[in-house]
Amino acid sequence: MWGVVISLIMAIVIGFIGNALADNRMPGGIIGAAVAGLAGAWIGNLLFGSFGPNIAGFAIIPAILGTAIFVLILGLIATLFRRAA
Repeated sequence: MWGVVISLIMAIVIGFIGNALADNRMPGGIIGAAVAGLAGAWIGNLLFGSFGPNIAGFAIIPAILGTAIFVLILGLIATLFRRAA
């Protein structure tokens, strides 16, 4: 139980850090931060591997970089849809 709670807290923190690096382009607030943190950790692990400190199953440095990439792409897609509408 505590493992899930700690993982969600880490995903939220990583999501907010990645959002700050990507110029605050993420929609969704705290839920968006959690989703972006989880997706970004997965993307970062695929692209950069698992290095650096590891907390609650998250390799911190690749997770933050992956989250920044995910948020940047998500923000660009949201901007394109806003312009098209």
